[in-house]
Amino acid sequence: MSNNLARVSVIDASEWERLRDIRLRSLLVDPDAFGGKFESENLLTQEDWQARIAKSDWLIASVDGLAVALMSVEVLEGDHGATCWIGGCWSDPKYRGTGAFRRLFEFLDVNAPSKGWERQGLGVWADNSEAIGAYKALGFEFAGEIQPSARQPDRFYVHMVRNSK
Repeated sequence: MSNNLARVSVIDASEWERLRDIRLRSLLVDPDAFGGKFESENLLTQEDWQARIAKSDWLIASVDGLAVALMSVEVLEGDHGATCWIGGCWSDPKYRGTGAFRRLFEFLDVNAPSKGWERQGLGVWADNSEAIGAYKALGFEFAGEIQPSARQPDRFYVHMVRNSK
C-alpha cells in the first residue's frame, strides 16, 4: 500500500463506470452499511448512473489510481439547517485508517463556500458505532431523535450535522 495521500476528485458523467464500480464494491463489502442494495443497484443502466451524477456531486478518493473511498453530496435545504446532504459514504477496509476518508471531508471543507456545502447533514444507522465514531472524529454531532427507516423498517437511523471548517 502506498504512503501517498489520497487524491480526491468529483466524478463527471463520462466516469460513470468508475462510480458504478466503487459503489457496487461498497455494497458487496459492507451491505449492512447502506439503505441501497447491491441486487438492485447492479441492474442500473449507464443512463441511471449518469442521472445520479447529474443530481449529486460524487467524490472519490484514490490512492495510486485505485478508488478507495466514496461519498455523494447533494445541495438541498435539509433537516437541522443542513445546506447539503451527504450519502453513500464508504472506505475500503484495506485503506481505513490511512486518511483517505478524511481527505473527502477536507475536500468538502475547501470547496464548501463555492458549492453550498457549509452545513453538512447525513443519516447513519444507529447501530453503526464504527461510522458514528468516524463522523464524530470529523466534527459531526447528533441532531434529532433516532428514527425508523422507511427503506428498511427493521432498522433505525440518526441524523448528524457539522459546519464546514
